[in-house]
Amino acid sequence: MKTHFPTGRAAGGRALLAGAAAAVLLAGCGTLSDVKQDGTTDEPKFPKIEDVQFDNRLGTFPSYENLRTLAPGMTRDELYYLLGRPHFAEGFRVREWDYLFYMKRGDFNSVCQLKVLFDKERRAQSFLWKPEGCANPPPAPTVVPAAVVPPPPHPPPPPPPPPPAPVQKFTLGSDVLFGFDSATLTARGQSEVARVADAIKQVADPRVVVTGYTDRIGSDAYNQPLSQRRAQAVTDALVSAGVARGALQAEGRGASNPIVPCSTPLPRPQLIECLAPNRRVEIAVTGERR
Repeated sequence: MKTHFPTGRAAGGRALLAGAAAAVLLAGCGTLSDVKQDGTTDEPKFPKIEDVQFDNRLGTFPSYENLRTLAPGMTRDELYYLLGRPHFAEGFRVREWDYLFYMKRGDFNSVCQLKVLFDKERRAQSFLWKPEGCANPPPAPTVVPAAVVPPPPHPPPPPPPPPPAPVQKFTLGSDVLFGFDSATLTARGQSEVARVADAIKQVADPRVVVTGYTDRIGSDAYNQPLSQRRAQAVTDALVSAGVARGALQAEGRGASNPIVPCSTPLPRPQLIECLAPNRRVEIAVTGERR
């Protein structure tokens, strides 16, 4: 198999294109000024104004507030955010950026060039202006404070909220109210609930929460329903004793909120006796006495 090499006019054309591309690349990597490693130069060189490449080849009106924030050490991203892209074709890996700005001075606009020089770490270190008078942007406009209008008088404070209705709390031992492992009220339990019902009927518009509790013996799956049934049994007894059902709410909370811990290991009979205060029904009554 033979290899054919381009000759003649075709080869010459390709060589010219390669040379032009290399020239463009080299021109893009160059800079106008001799920038030192610390981002300074002894002889700044500004591009010709007519060589501006971007922003429609016209330059821009900068934000004076952004110009006042320029400081050594800024990154290129920060400058890009404050000033936009440089206006001249600086190329790749350059150490200087050039901008063409129009600065409003009274009734006319001044043409100003800004050159930013970067150090070896690509952080801006020098901000050079042409002409030098452009280095001082116009001062921020003076804001004339508006006339101070006294605020209207504060409205009188609202009246304080009424004090919360007092709460009465009755705690009845489950061992008195119910038989062992039962949710049926004993005769003594009926009498205790009737006594509480008489107290509730002395309260105007009462709100009553009946909460049943068990001890920790047994599983939660067993104790929770048992505490709910006992709370409901007391609620039904209160209704039978003359308390309006609409004023009552029954809750079962199982072995939660114990009164005594009984943490010392005990034989089962002694443990049951120790945990007796936790087996209870609490009746909380909210409302004003008649």
